[in-house]
Amino acid sequence: MRVRSLHSWALSPAEARELQRRLAGRLRLQAPDGLRIGSVCGADVSLSRTANRLFAAVVVVSFPELAVEEMATAVGPIDFPYVPGLLSFREGPVLLAALERLSAAPGVVMFDGQGLAHPRGLGIASHLGLFLERPTLGVAKKPLTGEYTPPGPEPGDASPLMQQQQQIGTVLRTKHRVKPVFVSPGHLMDFDTATRLVLACCRGYRLPEPTRRAHLISNRLRRGEL
Repeated sequence: MRVRSLHSWALSPAEARELQRRLAGRLRLQAPDGLRIGSVCGADVSLSRTANRLFAAVVVVSFPELAVEEMATAVGPIDFPYVPGLLSFREGPVLLAALERLSAAPGVVMFDGQGLAHPRGLGIASHLGLFLERPTLGVAKKPLTGEYTPPGPEPGDASPLMQQQQQIGTVLRTKHRVKPVFVSPGHLMDFDTATRLVLACCRGYRLPEPTRRAHLISNRLRRGEL
């Protein structure tokens, strides 16, 4: 899979925040006309503090069948400190290394993290979407910013995640009476398409299959099982 050269990762936290503000203006929050999603790639990272290593996994599944078609992994050092809101500068390089190893570009890339639902509008799904120039979205377990009314208890119930009277994401119930997930468009993606895709990728678990499978693989990689 082709990955663009967008910028250097050797930045201070202050420089990273300023770069986020600039890059947010490049996002296109609309899915391409006639988008046909034949495959979805889930992307996740596992952390080993003792080894100072990040373990990335990307898993491509067919859509709508959700059968695994391909996966790739990468391991890299932790070169950026943990700073809330700057996750992409910590995990981005190793995720891009894994994505670059895919034999073909998937229709959509789904990240375990935020897209637009970010204090500066550039979560990891949005940021890496600019490197990939592919439709991307974020599926997070908890919000980073914004306010919302809890959705109903049934799968498919949803409510908008709002910030300063503007929608930045969707709070989506994916399993009966289980905590919702927080879905937001990354790049070349819109709210409705992102929400419908996440729901269509769920198979009885809280998390959609692409990121759930990537999470399992990244943990196995960290434990030395792969």
